[in-house]
Amino acid sequence: MPKKIMVVDDDPVIVEYLVSIFQEHGYATCSAEGGEHAMTVMENEKPDLVTLDLEMPEEWGPRFYRKFSQKAEFKDLPVVVISGLSGIHLAIRKAVATVNKPFNPEQVIDIVEKTIGKP
Repeated sequence: MPKKIMVVDDDPVIVEYLVSIFQEHGYATCSAEGGEHAMTVMENEKPDLVTLDLEMPEEWGPRFYRKFSQKAEFKDLPVVVISGLSGIHLAIRKAVATVNKPFNPEQVIDIVEKTIGKP
């Protein structure tokens, strides 16, 4: 089974775009449009990597990160922050990478492949 990437972003266009990029490169995907729903999806889907937006209406990205990283099964789950905010490299210090919106899809794929390998 291919490696699974979970996309968490409140913008459905971004979610759809990232999901399509990952699927085109052979990854399995799951997604959530906000922090509250994301925990349920994460527990059900058990992703290998998460892309996380910082600014979401229901729950701030770093707060969601703190919640899931306190669970033993997710404490080492790699996170790639993808956000339009400035200073994003400081928001989640354990993030494997931070990417500013708008982003280059090949840059994101490169980060994913270096982090979890090819699908």
